[in-house]
Amino acid sequence: MNKIQMVDLHTQYQRLKPEIDAAMQEVIQSSAFINGPAVKQFQKSLSAYLNVKHVITCGNGTDAIFAALSVLGLNPGDEVIIPSFSFIATAEATGLLNLKPVFVDADPFTYTISPSEIEAAITPKTKAIIPVHLFGQGAGMNEIKEIAGRHNLHVIEDAAQCMGAGYNYGQKKRKLGTIGNIGITSFFPSKNLGGFGDGGACFTNDDELAEKLRMFVNHGAKEKYYHETTGINSRLDTIQAAILNVKLSHLNNFNLQRREVAGFYDNAFKNIDEIDIPGRNPDSEHVFHQYVIKVKNGKRDDLREWLKNKNIPSMVYYPVALHKQKAFEKLTDINTNLPVSEMLTREVLALPIHTEITHEQLEYIKNGVISFFNQ
Repeated sequence: MNKIQMVDLHTQYQRLKPEIDAAMQEVIQSSAFINGPAVKQFQKSLSAYLNVKHVITCGNGTDAIFAALSVLGLNPGDEVIIPSFSFIATAEATGLLNLKPVFVDADPFTYTISPSEIEAAITPKTKAIIPVHLFGQGAGMNEIKEIAGRHNLHVIEDAAQCMGAGYNYGQKKRKLGTIGNIGITSFFPSKNLGGFGDGGACFTNDDELAEKLRMFVNHGAKEKYYHETTGINSRLDTIQAAILNVKLSHLNNFNLQRREVAGFYDNAFKNIDEIDIPGRNPDSEHVFHQYVIKVKNGKRDDLREWLKNKNIPSMVYYPVALHKQKAFEKLTDINTNLPVSEMLTREVLALPIHTEITHEQLEYIKNGVISFFNQ
């Protein structure tokens, strides 16, 4: 049996090697390394896949969040509601823009931001909500959009972990990332749609916001050397776009393979009392960027060590909630109590899930987990 990895990018590359090598070679031969034809083609292809009017690519997912917040007309001191149980990229742009992050608690079943907690956190200074579609499924977008509409708030969807997932929004099925005012994603290599380096994008159906986003990530310019505002320099490399063009054509199959792995784990662990398998939002598809269980009764770290001794990798996403991070201690109330987020940091454990994992490896992981609880 080959070594088990959390993500096996090398084997995936070997499977797609002829397509990817040809796409990269075309870029190298053309020498159009910045804003080459592959970037425009990828934006067009991703727009069609998501059924969204505008896709604006950029250098990484964090830049995409920064760009989205920067074009909404927010002012210093305005409040942005953010889940505390998430990666820091969701929140760090708020501090850089002199906005105030307001951290709210998670739903204990899906781990995504709790709509009821959003409602309770709104003040006259609240201007935006950033729901994170965590681990591959959607937050409660029907409820969040209803709340945002009543309070006249912007919604930025962080869709970095859910590329390709559908969502039953009202009477229509939409792709996550296309429901709010702006959606963002990351093409970090380990993502469901990942490149061979950094990359990101914003999505929107709003023509005015799309124009502002394109300018912002291009030094504030529509035309080279003519700058209408200040911005940043954040571009998706042409080689990355070429790779992503290839991978986009395989994305639905990638997500299907991940669901099959998740189904195996569900069946393996559903009867273990000290494990909670991942809950599902009934409105959302789940594309399992991560398969994250909860290990109860204080046994998470012991299980992780047990698996490590059997050469089974695992990860804790996330060991510290954002409202407890030192980076935000001057921006948040030190007495903030978010019990679900804090519980999740003690109990969650991600098991290996990717498109190249074998049945032999899955059986070994299953037996490793079960043997811990049968000691």
